[in-house]
Amino acid sequence: MRTKLTLGVILVVVVFYAVTIGLKGVALVATGTAVGVALGLALLVLPVVGLLLVYREVEFGRRTARLADALESEGGLPPDDLPRRPSGRVDRAAADALFERMRREAELRPDDWQAWYRLALAYDAAGDRTRARAAARHAIALHG
Repeated sequence: MRTKLTLGVILVVVVFYAVTIGLKGVALVATGTAVGVALGLALLVLPVVGLLLVYREVEFGRRTARLADALESEGGLPPDDLPRRPSGRVDRAAADALFERMRREAELRPDDWQAWYRLALAYDAAGDRTRARAAARHAIALHG
């Protein structure tokens, strides 16, 4: 529920931003000057890019949540039982060991979306968000 509330707030802020900046862009285009038109067009493009980026992130989150639900229903979701430091972050040595296990599994089963999703979780536990997202995207592509 908290995630949906946060997402709702972010969407409201982005839409408010898009409308406000869009109106400023229209006003600048209406000036008719070369600089005003150029700046106005730029301001009209920025909200569109922002909305597309937000949509992309929301869709990625929705798809990864769907994979997590499917994996959990199959009993294949690994438990979140790695030891943690006082700060709440996962112990690095434990995360690295989990990562190695999941990496080998993904190498042995390269066409298995479950293995790639578990690898994404292991990357995330190890603190490598870039590779975690890449592995999750690969799992999404394999899942269909």
